[in-house]
Amino acid sequence: MLAISVLAMPYAFAKEVGDAETRYEGAPSGIDPSLTEDMIDSEGPPMTVDEFKAAKQVYFERCAGCHGVLRKGATGKPLTTDITRARGSVYLKTFITFGSPAGMPNWGSSGEMSEAEVDLMARYLQHEPPQPPEWGMAEMRGSWKLVVAPGDRPSKKMNKYDIDNLFSVTLRDAGQVALIDGNSKEIINIVDTGYAVHISRMSASGRYLFVVGRDARINLIDMWMEKPDTVAEIKVGMEARSVETSKYKGFEDKYAIAGSYWPPQYVIMDGDTLEPQTIVSTRGMTTDTKEFHPEPRVAAIVASHEHPEFIVNVKETGKILLVNYEDIESLTVTTIPAARFLHDGGWDSTHRYFLTAANKSDKVAVVDSKERKLTALIDVDKIPHPGRGANFVHAKFGPVWATSALGNDKITLIGTDPVGHPDSAWKVVEVLKGQGGGSLFIKTHPKSKNLYVDTPLNPGEKISQSIAVFNTDNLDKGYKVLPIADWADLGEGPKRVVQPEYNKAGDEVWFSVWSGKEQESALVIVDDKTLKLKKVIKNNLLVTPTGKFNVYNTVNDIY
Repeated sequence: MLAISVLAMPYAFAKEVGDAETRYEGAPSGIDPSLTEDMIDSEGPPMTVDEFKAAKQVYFERCAGCHGVLRKGATGKPLTTDITRARGSVYLKTFITFGSPAGMPNWGSSGEMSEAEVDLMARYLQHEPPQPPEWGMAEMRGSWKLVVAPGDRPSKKMNKYDIDNLFSVTLRDAGQVALIDGNSKEIINIVDTGYAVHISRMSASGRYLFVVGRDARINLIDMWMEKPDTVAEIKVGMEARSVETSKYKGFEDKYAIAGSYWPPQYVIMDGDTLEPQTIVSTRGMTTDTKEFHPEPRVAAIVASHEHPEFIVNVKETGKILLVNYEDIESLTVTTIPAARFLHDGGWDSTHRYFLTAANKSDKVAVVDSKERKLTALIDVDKIPHPGRGANFVHAKFGPVWATSALGNDKITLIGTDPVGHPDSAWKVVEVLKGQGGGSLFIKTHPKSKNLYVDTPLNPGEKISQSIAVFNTDNLDKGYKVLPIADWADLGEGPKRVVQPEYNKAGDEVWFSVWSGKEQESALVIVDDKTLKLKKVIKNNLLVTPTGKFNVYNTVNDIY
């Protein structure tokens, strides 16, 4: 079978920068290729219908994340037919076989594709790209399911769980989330969700959990039920990554928003039912070259604490949108030009400033959510990937926000205190050296003196299976390595260690040890004070655990 997950590839062809980025951006698309409109035309090399379908499947699973559904270019180069036909089959086969130093994998020489498969893809790229269907209000409403109406839900909490200390754990390849009691460490429920869940977000009250999969399915889970479970669901597109809920005073739990990769748009929904209310396209001009882009995907979304607004990253155009939901019938949107390839990010410790990575532009943009403007555009190094970042007080520079990177071993600290430390504000004040590139998440906590940096996409086995820990009071001392995967004591498998997440109290840290779908995975819990193993959670239901989201920390934007 041609199609395999890029995130499950062997390390043989790895080049640290390109491999880490490809593993992340090149993860299989949530779009079902069978729904696209085939575009076999006479100007491309001969292909049978079956060949085209096979190539299309490979493209959506391996290539669309970098090059875009329409091949107009995203973090990877454009592959439109005016380019591919001019290059020709010999050039394309060489490029696919041997890759490039810029990050294109060497699919052929690595053994990931046979010579016949390389030839198939070279021919496919010279035909017009098949376009997935649009997904508008009719499709959304057709997918919307109100499982339990608000009036039929509990009027008070019906369980004895400490909801604030529950964890929503992504079971990536199972299409599920595990709800785990942070106190007893027991699984409360396994909830069926969309394909490859990307994130979990909590409503402002902490009652509702929102889960979005790569296939753009959103589940609304009521945490007050005797056994928390889905009360509504909707499919907001064909591929998505982001969901968030309103947090501004007076609008708590009122609205939810989700952004999609395809179609490129966002939708605002009722916060307690997911009923769609309004949809807005993000297609438009890029912020730098002022060229039209047909596929600017919606990446991170956060809820402003200063205004009734959602802050929306539009990846390929490099624009940050302030979407005011005070009157969704007459929606007002403020557009802030930043830098292309906006991805993830989070708040500074005051929850006023949003810091977000424009990863392939190697920049961090800072938005003042109170004044509603761009405060700074900061140069950083080689594909920053902060997750939501990490806030702590630096001994010399005061409050800082930190990001790690996909492309190198650097942990970059940015000053965030324009009042108390104006000379350091919105500047890179220090760069730490970590274990290596391939980091996805960095984490600390207001009650902790530790800064944890994962490296799950690093090509080195020892690095991808461990965690680097810095003492924020003594950064010059360097990092200590915790052998998380060894502590999990699992059998065969890649055993990538990903996403540190604190409990409510801030005294223990949870890690996912992520192996293959048919292999054993685990959650490893570490005592934050001693950095010693506290507990390993193993269960055959924990299939490919990745992201973990503590309710209290997610509600209160603590990281």
